Amino acid sequence: MATSFKGVHYPESVILYAVYFYVRYAVSYRDLEEIMAERGVDVDHATLNRWVVKFSTDLAAEAQKRKR
Repeated sequence: MATSFKGVHYPESVILYAVYFYVRYAVSYRDLEEIMAERGVDVDHATLNRWVVKFSTDLAAEAQKRKR
């Protein structure tokens, strides 16, 4: 099961970084919005929420599969 990034307006690496950072460090979406802005990526906290909801389960399943 590969995660599909079809139709998103940001590069895959940006999305993966944001989702990983949110899950790993348990920051708020607004704090993550500021962190991303410091790195030059202008993205709304609501978009970050949608990314986490959409991609975190697929990424966790992929990581679990690779762990075995």
